[in-house]
Amino acid sequence: MLKKTRELFNSMCTRLAQGYSVASVAIAFAIEPTLAQALNDKIVEQSSFLKLINIVPVEEMEGEVIYGYAASPVSGRTNTAQNDKERNPKNLLGMEAYKYKLAQTNSDVAIRYNVIDAWAKFPDLAQRYARYVQERIANDRELIGWYGRMAAENTDMAANPMLQDVNKGWMQYMREYKPANILASGATPGKIRIGAGGDYTCLDVAVNDLVASIPPYLRKNLVALVGTDLITAEKSALYSAMGQTPTEKVWIQYALNTLGGLPWQTPSNFPPRGLVVTSLDNLSLYHQDKSWRRKLEDNAKKDQVEDYQSRNEGYVVECPEKFAALEHDNVQLPDGNGGWA
Repeated sequence: MLKKTRELFNSMCTRLAQGYSVASVAIAFAIEPTLAQALNDKIVEQSSFLKLINIVPVEEMEGEVIYGYAASPVSGRTNTAQNDKERNPKNLLGMEAYKYKLAQTNSDVAIRYNVIDAWAKFPDLAQRYARYVQERIANDRELIGWYGRMAAENTDMAANPMLQDVNKGWMQYMREYKPANILASGATPGKIRIGAGGDYTCLDVAVNDLVASIPPYLRKNLVALVGTDLITAEKSALYSAMGQTPTEKVWIQYALNTLGGLPWQTPSNFPPRGLVVTSLDNLSLYHQDKSWRRKLEDNAKKDQVEDYQSRNEGYVVECPEKFAALEHDNVQLPDGNGGWA
């Protein structure tokens, strides 16, 4: 590092140590729960999607879901004057107790000296660095939420570039707890075709089908989460069918205000061909409030600063009955040549 950079970096480390109430950030330390929550909040601020779901601190590594939903109606009547009749309370969270399980997640970041030297000209070096790390962790959380299939003992980013092996995400939670709500095939095994002549002629039909698989008493605040490939294909089909005049373009935009009668959005880092129907408050990310560890190390052997962070976290669908989706890896669209791809 340049001399000025070294001074700024040392100052940043001193302030961090003071903020965490530790002697030095160069020695691994546990972050107090209140400070960990503040750090977690800053990470969530870097994401437009994580703000919309539940971020839940828990004490145990494993347990039953925190929120859940009434998985069936609970109101009724019983004539207790009859000898063989008595009131029978229903389990609020349904007959099956859904579980969560956390896994250690490491977010280790390295920044080369020359990058820090370049940043040193900015007066907000510490804030700039913090945002750099927090934004990456937020993006990783989203990727794991949608693509995560396992919590491997040793992860392999080359083989799993979408972080499929870091933790089990929301889709995997559904595959294990409610696989019937993840549609994997249409008329052709292992394929779901959306477009003229396919299993679904358009997204409206597909969304309607997913809504139909959710019990009527759970269809509150539903939203369709839609991948960019699906939206692009839907727009192209509408433009081809309706034309290109200004009036027709306005009509197409109006037609896309909802899908299957639901509001829709495309979350960041969402699978391009993904389609999920649920409510946003049905998705949760649990983190163990006393598990956050951190160490900041100046590694001259590699000409870089290394920031080691870890915490225990897991992904939960609070009420699997209120979640329906297409298996995004199986979705095919018209290829323009009369086939599907």
